[in-house]
Amino acid sequence: MNRTARTPPLPAVTDFAELDMPRPLLAALGADGVTVPFPIQAATLPNSLSGRDVLGRGRTGSGKTLAFGLALLARTAGLRARPREPLAVVLVPTRELAQQVTDALAPYARALELRLVTVVGGVSLARQALALRGGAEVVIATPGRLRDLADRGDCRLDRVGITVLDEADRMTDMGFTPQITALLDRVRPDGQRLLFSATLDRDVDALVRRYLHDPVVHSVDPPAASVTTMEHHVLHVRDADKNATTTEIAAREGRVIMFLDTRHAVDRLTRHLLRSGVRASALHGGKTQPQRTRTLAQFREGHVTVLVATDVAARGIHVDDLDLVVNVDPPDDHKDYLHRGGRTARAGGSGSVVTLVLPHQRHAVNSLMAHAGITPHATEVRSGEAELSRITGARAPSGVPVTISAGGNPAGRRSPSGRKKRRPSLPSC
Repeated sequence: MNRTARTPPLPAVTDFAELDMPRPLLAALGADGVTVPFPIQAATLPNSLSGRDVLGRGRTGSGKTLAFGLALLARTAGLRARPREPLAVVLVPTRELAQQVTDALAPYARALELRLVTVVGGVSLARQALALRGGAEVVIATPGRLRDLADRGDCRLDRVGITVLDEADRMTDMGFTPQITALLDRVRPDGQRLLFSATLDRDVDALVRRYLHDPVVHSVDPPAASVTTMEHHVLHVRDADKNATTTEIAAREGRVIMFLDTRHAVDRLTRHLLRSGVRASALHGGKTQPQRTRTLAQFREGHVTVLVATDVAARGIHVDDLDLVVNVDPPDDHKDYLHRGGRTARAGGSGSVVTLVLPHQRHAVNSLMAHAGITPHATEVRSGEAELSRITGARAPSGVPVTISAGGNPAGRRSPSGRKKRRPSLPSC
């Protein structure tokens, strides 16, 4: 099937009030001050509300969640699901993105008296099965867990009339294609499909051709559009100075996400930063879901200023006013670079992506940037130098060890004499 729609698309709108959506939904949007749609919402919503299949391409942070979420909720309003038989499904690649989508749509679902259930790995399957038995119009899920529930008979999909694939390229990159196809084969064959992806690689294209019928195609941003809304810096560092450089960047005022390749490296850097007086916390696949949820909450609320993460955080994390992402370890793939960088400069904002590059990594990073369509600012830096501070806000850490309690509040450690060390000055966020 040709991806180009044979039926002309409906024109874009300039205001949510122009759309045929239920009054309670429009009222909830207005109460939140959401009146003017982002470009991808303005382009896709008239068509998705009419029941058309939609293929939307836009960079991360472009407003895709409401682009599909409002259409899904509006078209499900007034319907009631039977136990274990949802009416709409949203598939996402990670637990974090599932929670983010749930949080974004929950207030609008409540306005329409629609029930949401989130099903992801890492938490009790029995509890999720119980929630589905209670009935839910909309299920937001990772593919593996939803297939597990479907195979057990805890979730029947034959009444699902709207299916959303969010971050479809990431799901296929993570090896979820077999689960996705197994789930799509179970939903109503005449149902609506909304697929959103930053790129349209081979596996995504195969899903489009197999499951989308005469889709309306909207490419709001080119794949590397994030290049224009953020600064990209390559900082050439020496092996012996990398740790000190990383620590000084982490000690900057304001929040930062630092990406490393492995769980072990994440945990090691986090321990070092805490000993140095930096409020850091680790996020990777080895953490339980409650731990990951708590860490993200602490980061969003400012109790933690440095999130040290593997690529588990490259998708599905949105933090307001995050202006710096640091690749302590350069990614292997240009798509991973763009996804990591997409944590900043979201929704038209600005930000910087900094990549630390050792001498032996220069050739690989140059190739990666070329594939991403990026010409970064390259600078030789050393810890303690003004140029490093100018680019990243780096500064010397306090040196007073801190701990992060389960409640998120930082505190200095007690000295051997039993007296509490002076609490370091903590920057506001």
